[in-house]
Amino acid sequence: MANRIREQKDILAKLKITALNPMQAEAIGLIEKTANTVLLSPTGTGKTLAFLLPIIETLDAACTEIQALILVPSRELAIQIEQVVRTMGSGFKVNSVYGGRPMSKDKIELKHTPAILIGTPGRIVDHFSNNRFSKTSIKTLVLDEFDKSLETGFENEMRAIIQQLPQLNKRILTSATQGVEIPDFVGLQAPTTLNYLMDKKGSNLAVKIVLAADKNKLQTLVELLLHIGNQPGIIFCNFKDSIEQVSAYLDKNGINYARFSGGMEQKDRERSLIKFRNGTCQVLIATDLAARGIDIPEMKYIIHYELPRAVAEFTHRNGRTARVNAAGTAYVLQWTKERLPEFMKRDEPITISKKAGHQPLPKPRYWETLFISGGRKDKISKGDIAGLFLKQGGMNKDQLGIIELKQDCAFVAVPLSIARELVDKLNNTRLKKKKVRVIII
Repeated sequence: MANRIREQKDILAKLKITALNPMQAEAIGLIEKTANTVLLSPTGTGKTLAFLLPIIETLDAACTEIQALILVPSRELAIQIEQVVRTMGSGFKVNSVYGGRPMSKDKIELKHTPAILIGTPGRIVDHFSNNRFSKTSIKTLVLDEFDKSLETGFENEMRAIIQQLPQLNKRILTSATQGVEIPDFVGLQAPTTLNYLMDKKGSNLAVKIVLAADKNKLQTLVELLLHIGNQPGIIFCNFKDSIEQVSAYLDKNGINYARFSGGMEQKDRERSLIKFRNGTCQVLIATDLAARGIDIPEMKYIIHYELPRAVAEFTHRNGRTARVNAAGTAYVLQWTKERLPEFMKRDEPITISKKAGHQPLPKPRYWETLFISGGRKDKISKGDIAGLFLKQGGMNKDQLGIIELKQDCAFVAVPLSIARELVDKLNNTRLKKKKVRVIII
């Protein structure tokens, strides 16, 4: 027991977490003792760690096959969970597989079988159908955000996967939504449900209505952004066309942003999130794809440029702010002739400046993001990258921003003012034994 507590403390230290929250502590104890667990908790409360810690305890270091399978509804969530497992430094191999990237990459990585496999149902079915690994040692199944997987049409794939897992003895289902019926094919017999959805969440979230005189709301959106000031936040839209319109208007007003939607290539979506995380962009314009399952920092606000049709998506969007014990605001832009949906309270609108010109202009962008064509598979570490920029790049430590290290590449935030100079100095130089490209993205 003492060793276990010490190992858990080491993992939390690596994740830069000082202590588990009450939900995580209760969930870990429950998952360890029960065969079938349903964990309901708001977005951003740490459900990933709550199921990963007890799963790692069940893994057998002597086993060379997959022991735990985690099914997720999106590529972003697969990548996020994989990164958490890697950061935990448990010593167990992990891989994520998902649609939108070459199958050849999956095949190369799965030659050395992971103990934990994370994937979207469609890609996992493909691997199952082609018998690319043994399924006989998979004893733990996690359906993370299972409601979203069912909602997005993965039911047939999930059924096909579960039917091929005869050795399952532990099932863990997580969701930030209540009331979703769990299909019989999951095999969830006599589950224990842990429900934290009503855990004081509403007290930290303020929902404020901002009236817009024009139907397109664009000018009011800019006024609101200037009213809020230089803080990171998400603008939620319902359609890709809306994202295009908002993007064009923010360009016109000199407001920096990144875009995130299902119509983008996976590489471009990932780069948008990297820029948002490292401060190159302070605003993310997104569809509901960004409402959950992506790795982004805590933020003080989100904006509903367009309201979703369902209360569940409204809840998930709002869950991007006011997370855990922090306070946050969800702003709703309402055209004066627009009717609010039934799930919206009829609160009095707030007043902001009517003229963006009377507000201070956004602060000039400080960060730029550089791409490096080398990553973990090249035995490159974050320390190696920092050394390259500090020594050969001539930077000081205060100028070096967030470094994100991937399997085959890396991204570094550097001051915009010296980004071009750094590219000239470092492009085509050697990092470890690899000659790397360094470019601005």
